[in-house]
Amino acid sequence: MLHTLPELVNQRTTLVRRGRFLCVDFRLSVGDVDYDITVNHGRLVGFTSDGGLLRSWRFRIAAPAQTWLAFWQPVPAPGYHDIFALNKSRLARLEGDLYPFMSNLRYFKEVIAIPRDFNFTTEQDLVA
Repeated sequence: MLHTLPELVNQRTTLVRRGRFLCVDFRLSVGDVDYDITVNHGRLVGFTSDGGLLRSWRFRIAAPAQTWLAFWQPVPAPGYHDIFALNKSRLARLEGDLYPFMSNLRYFKEVIAIPRDFNFTTEQDLVA
């Protein structure tokens, strides 16, 4: 289901407008699977999970698959509701150059919350 993220982001005009000045490559790690995402003026134009070892990124958001499952529930449990809550409890890690992330915080929070619209119950649902 995560492979539909670019389509879901790009059809939300308000979200694209919010990121209209943003051009960055970042990595979203769900357990052992790394998703390399390219944002160009608010649109997700690149989304790969081929595990490219030499692919560059500015920052990375990483967490175990079970943590993402809890985060992406329609109504997450306390402590799983926000990326900073996950980071503070050491369930997730923010790494790299966080300047583009923090400068466009609301954009990224909304992008990574989009999977809440689906009801993920297993790790297989994430990568299917």
